[in-house]
Amino acid sequence: MNRVVITGIGAVTPLGNTFIESWTAAKAGVTGIKSITRFDASDLTWRLAGELKGFEAKAYLSQKETNRLDPFIQYAVAASVMAVEDAGLIERSEVGSQKSEVKDIRNKYLTSGGVIIGSSRGGISTIENALIKSRNSACPASWSEAGVVGTRAIKRRTQNLRLSPYLMPSTTISMASSYVAQHLVIKGYCLGISNACASGANAIGEAYRLLRSGYRGPVLAGGSEAPICRLCIEGYGVSGALSKISDLSASRPFDNNRDGFVLSEGACVIVLEDLNSAVKRGANIYSEIVGYGNTTDAFHQTRPDSEGEARAMESAISEAGITTSEIDYINAHGTSTPLGDMVESEAIKKIFGNMSSTIAVSAVKSMTGHMLAASGSLETAFTVMSIKESIIPPTINLIEKDSACDINVVTEKTGKKINVAISNSFGFGGVNAVLALKRFS
Repeated sequence: MNRVVITGIGAVTPLGNTFIESWTAAKAGVTGIKSITRFDASDLTWRLAGELKGFEAKAYLSQKETNRLDPFIQYAVAASVMAVEDAGLIERSEVGSQKSEVKDIRNKYLTSGGVIIGSSRGGISTIENALIKSRNSACPASWSEAGVVGTRAIKRRTQNLRLSPYLMPSTTISMASSYVAQHLVIKGYCLGISNACASGANAIGEAYRLLRSGYRGPVLAGGSEAPICRLCIEGYGVSGALSKISDLSASRPFDNNRDGFVLSEGACVIVLEDLNSAVKRGANIYSEIVGYGNTTDAFHQTRPDSEGEARAMESAISEAGITTSEIDYINAHGTSTPLGDMVESEAIKKIFGNMSSTIAVSAVKSMTGHMLAASGSLETAFTVMSIKESIIPPTINLIEKDSACDINVVTEKTGKKINVAISNSFGFGGVNAVLALKRFS
């Protein structure tokens, strides 16, 4: 079996429009959560979100592409371009014959690679906009005018409605991976994954398995979401998942007064390679992926189960060939929902026993909010940096820890040498993905 390493990271998040900006903000305990500006949410109970700020799609795509592609695809392309640049596989500013020759060699390797990107909601904001357009075109200003306009007139207006021919292709979940492949001319393995909030972590895990089994690579893997629209905010809100707190401390994992998560958007993509290929081309290696656990609770549509989450952690640890005593840090799923944080705490205690009171745990969703599929990939990348820089980012907004969450949650930036860590991602339907990462040596 091949060893698999991470050689590049790219991201656009509520904390910044590059991965380094996002990681720097996370270490500083900065929140990316603000009042919703994407639409008028003044009549809603839930008015906060983690929106991107100042993101410019034109830095990566043409105006025509931007017009045709849902934001979740735009975010995926941006994160992917930054990831392959970081990995040294392309340079957008390359000039001169010598550099061009190097670029050609690198691109032959990249062209034979793969792309696996996960998303929970895909192009839902574009679909919502199309529905609004359809409703406004087909119906009078108010239904009370129907008697004046007449049913025949309404029928004619409906027949004359013109939806964009790009509506379906630009909103399908697999288009993130497909368009990234098209944009970067990657002609190998390509897969779109939709596994709720675990999708981004699953994408990385499946890429790890692919490379471990002998695929040449490289493989770009991660998650992308653009769910900040009325349909998603209201949908998650009425399900009881979102926080009703109106101040910017609303995302408060493991706190006694938490009441739900804050919905966010963004993307994070990492470059995975087999170790021999990475060493051969002199790549910078961030860390090594050594284990992946993928389980399902087989329990409930929305309620999590600690047994399933524990089995995912156990599976990742077992595949890594290590013991729980060797793990220095847990990047928690930590969404800030009352039940979710309690169940994750129970799962950690089942696996780590007495160690659960001492092993360092942090929840970066306290700063980013819940980016759905993108959270799993971003949290994996943050875990990579925690290992590389020996720093654990804080869990902010934790004022009074819930007694049911009696684990060691870190609330301040902490210096600590980390050799092995795990990153947890859990989603609706009881889908669980856990990645084990190790300091490269």
